Amino acid sequence: MTTTQDTSQSMFTDGTLRTAAGLATDAYRPLWTGPSGEESTGEAVARHLDAARALLDRDGWERLYTAGANDLVSRIPATDESMTVDEMLRILLDIVRDDIASSTVTQQRTLFTALQHIGSGDDGDSDTCYIAGEVLTLIVQALTGSPTARATPWSERLGRTHADITALLNAGARFARTYGPRAS
Repeated sequence: MTTTQDTSQSMFTDGTLRTAAGLATDAYRPLWTGPSGEESTGEAVARHLDAARALLDRDGWERLYTAGANDLVSRIPATDESMTVDEMLRILLDIVRDDIASSTVTQQRTLFTALQHIGSGDDGDSDTCYIAGEVLTLIVQALTGSPTARATPWSERLGRTHADITALLNAGARFARTYGPRAS
């Protein structure tokens, strides 16, 4: 019996990664150079992708971002002309404080928010975040054969699973370690 995990992993073959490497070679901008103008190693990008996968495994993955119960706007009361500015600010600060306190609980993340979260931690930065997204996009383009495909919309398609996203992140890390620049 084939599991969803097996099917997802088999989407991203070595041939798919070789096709993605060809796309990277033909790209207008150097793949491994981030917005800072500095090059990141394949290992640094792979570490970012591995950390994003671990984050999604720990907190859970969701296809689309939804504010849900933590939506601040829905918790702000209607304005009352008799309230002072101090009272209004106190209410707003209480709502924000409660929201921040409740956000320490794990929350499901999208592929995009997981990559962004890792970019502000010890396993990545804004360059590796950007490059990781580009690597995933090249792999999705190689998989679909579409030069306009992008990783985030691919991850948001109906029917996409956590196993699919994990397989994409694993393929991205494999790609980065295989085709990315080495540390000098």
